[in-house]
Order: sequence, then structure tokens, then C-alpha cells
Amino acid sequence: MTEPTDVDNELAVTSRRKFLRESGALMGGAVLGGLAGGEALSASDNAGNLPPNIPEWMKTPGAPTGDQLYGAPSPFEKGVIKNIPKNLKQYISASGRTPLQDLDGIITPNGLFYERHHGGVPTIDPALHRLMLHGLVDKPLIFTMDDIRRFPSQSRIYFLECSGNPVYTKPYGKTASDLVGLLSCAEWTGVSLKLVLQEAGLQPGAKWVVAEGADAAALTRSIPIEKCLDDALLVYSQNGERLRPQQGYPLRLLLPGFEGNMNVKWLRRLRVAAEPTYSREETSKYTDLMPDGSAREFTFYMEAKSIITRPSGGQKLSAPGFHEITGIAWSGHGRIKRVDVSVDDGKSWQEAQLQEPVLTRALTRFRLPWHWNGQPGVIQSRAVDETGYVQPTLAELLSVRGENHFYHNNAIWPWRIAAGGEVTNANA
Repeated sequence: MTEPTDVDNELAVTSRRKFLRESGALMGGAVLGGLAGGEALSASDNAGNLPPNIPEWMKTPGAPTGDQLYGAPSPFEKGVIKNIPKNLKQYISASGRTPLQDLDGIITPNGLFYERHHGGVPTIDPALHRLMLHGLVDKPLIFTMDDIRRFPSQSRIYFLECSGNPVYTKPYGKTASDLVGLLSCAEWTGVSLKLVLQEAGLQPGAKWVVAEGADAAALTRSIPIEKCLDDALLVYSQNGERLRPQQGYPLRLLLPGFEGNMNVKWLRRLRVAAEPTYSREETSKYTDLMPDGSAREFTFYMEAKSIITRPSGGQKLSAPGFHEITGIAWSGHGRIKRVDVSVDDGKSWQEAQLQEPVLTRALTRFRLPWHWNGQPGVIQSRAVDETGYVQPTLAELLSVRGENHFYHNNAIWPWRIAAGGEVTNANA
């Protein structure tokens, strides 16, 4: 390899200077938005804060630490909030969706974690909260929160997803949040349910554990004993802090990979039984009528699924050229093995890069470098999990489950890109 000459070095310096000049010209015509007062200023109006000048925020000390006793996002990010439907009565069967298209990585901040409740969010004093464990056990027990926290703890990263995320009927929604925003991922800290059950001693015939929440709906679900003795957790912390009230403070059940409603919040009772209880949530809800008249019940696991979050519905590509396609994939059956991306409406597929760590029953971030030619097109992703299961199309799902189906829609979701760069739902 030949050494660079002085001429080469001078050319490199000249190229860098040219790039900086051209970049400056481009920035000079840009519009700067997102100011705290909501007013957009052109670069020329704000030239004093642009390079090579020293911006105003470097000339005086900033706000003191004591101004924020609990940290808050920058005011320039005030638009990144939960997506709460305006037509829902928020104390009955309500939900708030995670703005997936605005997030990076795999961990959902606690303030943006999706919520779903059937009778409002109760305010529970942890000093008065108790967990009852009874039924087919040798020794019925009542635990305080201090008792629960005396057990050996563990922390695990898992996703949670509502089984109605999204429904099978139009309108499907405009953004990634509208479609699959009832999905989030966190690091959970708590106690192995297996340890707690062993403390009470299981009797012969113990096949199910019926969990009940302390909300006004007294949401109740039946869990197979095999899951309870596997990776089920009684959790009291999320992403390093105590659970938020919307996430079940002070105690919730966590069943990795199972549909969200089974992860009972505000957990107050565990009854060990020989049979499921067939509660309201197991009959009038979370059961689907099939085309042959039979009903799908106890559809515990969330199937493999993925969605592109950037570019996605509601966003706009600024110009032709390089763009990174990125999104998330997940499966209740284990790890994501592969994510394929198509940029030609499913005619061909290419494998995306998976961001580490790739964890079981957690969100996995995928990325694909892409050069957009400025022409209209359709992009989409499909996930493959470690069992070999391949995420289906919506048409494939409907052909099997029919039009009366409501839950467990894990279909491929395509985004349409217009010549002007606008991104919309291709299934709308």
C-alpha cells in the first residue's frame, strides 16, 4: 500500500471543507421546529446559534438539578406521548398505546408503556396490600409486600402485548402505534412464582392457578400449572423502579410470552385448582369463534410478529437516497431467529441485521440499509422465530380464522411510500 502524499492530504482537507460549506448551505435553508413555545424559526432567524457561533445555551448556566425531582424528557420531545383514543371512557375497558414509531432500541420507557384496564386504575397502599395463596396447597398463606420482597429476586427482559393488537377489521389505523401500540418491553424485577408455590406446597391434582386482580373489575384468569412452575414471575419493579399504578402497582403477575390480559395486575389472590375457572375474561372475552362454529379458547401464546417502525405510517422520507429501515420483532414462543424485509411489495426479500441482545420473549430490533430511488413502493417485514414459525400475511390468517376472529392478529403489515416520500398504511 502506498503512503498518502502531501497532495493527497491537501485534497482530503479541501474535500472536507467543501462538504462543510455545502452542509452549511443546506442547513441554512432548513426549518428548525419543536421549540418550547411551538414556534418554528428558519435557520437565518436563528443564525446566531448555528456554527461557528457560540449558541445562547452555552453562555449561561442551565437549570439546577433540584428543578426536576423526577426526571422529565426535553420539552423538544413533548410530542412523544402515549396514544390514547379519544372515544374511550377511560375508566371502562380503556387503553393507551406506546408510540412505537418514535422509539429506538427495545426497552420501553415506563412513562410510555402501553396500558390496558377493565375497571380503571386503582390507588393501592402497598402497606395494606396482601397476596392470598390458597386452594390445593398444604399451607394457605397471606403475604405482605415485605414478605414478597424477602424472596430471592431476579430481573428479566420481556415484552407484553395485548391479544387484540390489532383487531382484524378496518379501519386498521395510520401509524405503527395505531396498529400494534398495545405492545411494550421492559426489564422486570420480582420473585419466581415457583418459589412462592413451593413455600405453600402443591397438592396432588393441582393443575391450574387462578389469578385475581384488586381492581374494580376483579379481572381473573386461569394459568396452567406448567407455566407457573416455569418462568412466571411476581413482579414489583419495572425498568429499575417500582411499578407504575397503570402497570399493577404494587404487585403484578408476569407470564412471559402469554397474551397481556393474563399478566394480572394489582395481584391479590392466587387459587390453586384442578380446573380452570372459566371467568368472564375466558368466556365473553379472549375467546374466538372459528368458521366451523368451534371456539378457540386459552390461546395463551403470542405468535411471531414484526413491524417496521421507521419509515412507517405518518412519517415522510425527506429525499431519495440512503435511509435505514428499522423495526421490532417478537415471539411468545422464544427468540427471533430472522427478520426478512421486502422493499418491492413482497416480490423479493432480504435478511435484516438483528441488534444484540436477541433475547427470548423480548423485543428484537432489526435494521436494513436501503437506498430509496424516489419511486412509489411498498415495504414490509416478516419475522421467523426459533421454532421455525413464519409470520403470515393478513390474507393467510383470514383464510384460516375467518371474519369473526378478533384476537391474535400477527399478520405482516406493509407500508406504502408515495413519490413525495409520504408513508401510509398499505392495508387501509
